Amino acid sequence: MSDELVAAALEDASERMDKAVVHTRAEFAGVRTGRANPGLVEKVPVEYYGSTVPLQQLASFSVPEARMLVINPFDKGAMAAIERAIQDANLGLNPSNDGAAIRLAFPPLTEERRKEYVRLVKHKAEEGRTSVRGARRDARKDLEALEKDGDLSADDLRRAETELDKLTKEHERHIDEALEAKTNELMEG
Repeated sequence: MSDELVAAALEDASERMDKAVVHTRAEFAGVRTGRANPGLVEKVPVEYYGSTVPLQQLASFSVPEARMLVINPFDKGAMAAIERAIQDANLGLNPSNDGAAIRLAFPPLTEERRKEYVRLVKHKAEEGRTSVRGARRDARKDLEALEKDGDLSADDLRRAETELDKLTKEHERHIDEALEAKTNELMEG
């Protein structure tokens, strides 16, 4: 019985930590590098027939060259709304509309801008690590409650906490690896 409760608590913590890692990586994708990346604009909210939807639901994306992103709306009637949403998103990009597609040219990043983006992704990584630690804290409370209720021995609690700490370190390592990759991507030419 206690093994099942411990396994459930650890599984729940692991799922929450996985979500924190996935969310952090998604946040990193939204930070611009010198290269065209659909991740930067796919979540941009677009006002479309009275409701707000993410751009990825209204268009497909292609990257014909390193610094060019082409957005092909499924409905040509949405072109003006998509263009306006990109301008309102304040991404530092000027959309050009040729009637069939919207093109975004990505200018090269300055050194100062790169360092600003690195600071931003470090902050996002710290938020991710904080979420992972929050999941650990909640799981630890659950485990301690099990011990207090007599469903878990002190030795089982120690073993479960050791396992929980391993999970936490592993998920923090995933965030750190993603941070390092994004930092390198931002700092290269």
